[in-house]
Amino acid sequence: MIRFLCLFVLTLAFAGSAAAQNVAADAGDEPLRWTIAIHGGAGTIERSQMTPERDAEYRAALTAAIEAGSEVLRNGGSSLDAIQASIEVMEDNPMFNAGRGAVFTAEGANSLDAAIMDGEMMRAGAVAGVSRTRHPIALARAVMEQSPHVMLAGEGADAFAVSVGLEQVEPAFFFTQRRWDQLIETLNQRGWPIPERPAGTEPTPGASAALSDGDDHRFGTVGVVAVDSQGRIAAGTSTGGTTAKRWGRIGDTPVIGAGTWAGRGCAVSATGTGEYFIRLTVARDICGLNDINDMPIAEAAEAMISELGAIGGDGGVIALTTDGSVAFSMNTSGMYRGWADQDTAPRVAIYSDEDVLP
Repeated sequence: MIRFLCLFVLTLAFAGSAAAQNVAADAGDEPLRWTIAIHGGAGTIERSQMTPERDAEYRAALTAAIEAGSEVLRNGGSSLDAIQASIEVMEDNPMFNAGRGAVFTAEGANSLDAAIMDGEMMRAGAVAGVSRTRHPIALARAVMEQSPHVMLAGEGADAFAVSVGLEQVEPAFFFTQRRWDQLIETLNQRGWPIPERPAGTEPTPGASAALSDGDDHRFGTVGVVAVDSQGRIAAGTSTGGTTAKRWGRIGDTPVIGAGTWAGRGCAVSATGTGEYFIRLTVARDICGLNDINDMPIAEAAEAMISELGAIGGDGGVIALTTDGSVAFSMNTSGMYRGWADQDTAPRVAIYSDEDVLP
């Protein structure tokens, strides 16, 4: 790994121009193949813990998210627009740990993180600790496109969202009974104090049971990578973090290069125990192995997930290159995932032994 990092630093200045030459298209060139891949979190996801009905719900939710992005790409839209469209669908779906389905902090609040990166122009935007902006991914994109910064956090990030006209909601908007019950269970296990129920919420009998799926897969972070018909590649990720997190903990999702990365030839979105992804800069190093060492994207993803596991980390990644090559890699029993391109209808998978790629 040290040897690779040295090579990465020495050759970074040359990689961008070389990759750009590979994907740039003259005005008269034929449109490139568009491709989109998504994930909805990785972790302990066992068939024995999933009812057939719940399995079908997740597959339908993944398909709907892929379709939202595919519609953008099918109509000639950009990879950034496709990523935002897909992630917003998942941010509004309480089945995922992002937006409306986010887990709670130990203080009983929702604290949302997101990031987006444009590989063509090497621009990035990220937010952390958001609590009032309905779609954190839209805010991350606004940071990238409408501010001189890369990352904003907390009340300042929400204030910036107001300044650029993004939809604001009361914190209760993000509340789900399922996530609240998970918080109470976790706090009881740790012997920590139970916070007051958030204002504006009422108990929903049966809601938690209806959405229960065993170990709850732990990592419900959502992410999308896409390349459009102009060869523009990008990545985006959104999350509610970890249940009962304290002290303003921030994971890998908004850390550019760790949980989210896009270069001119490659894009990655990650999900898992964020601290390990940060230490290894997993997302960026996958693209480094692919772009600089000429390693096939699937091998690069496997190599970094193996290295992650070697230091005690767990999770998964989705990766994509501008030629439409897609890779899914995980060291967990499952990862909600799927993909589509201009010739292939959405294909989705949940368990690690499912082959979603042709």
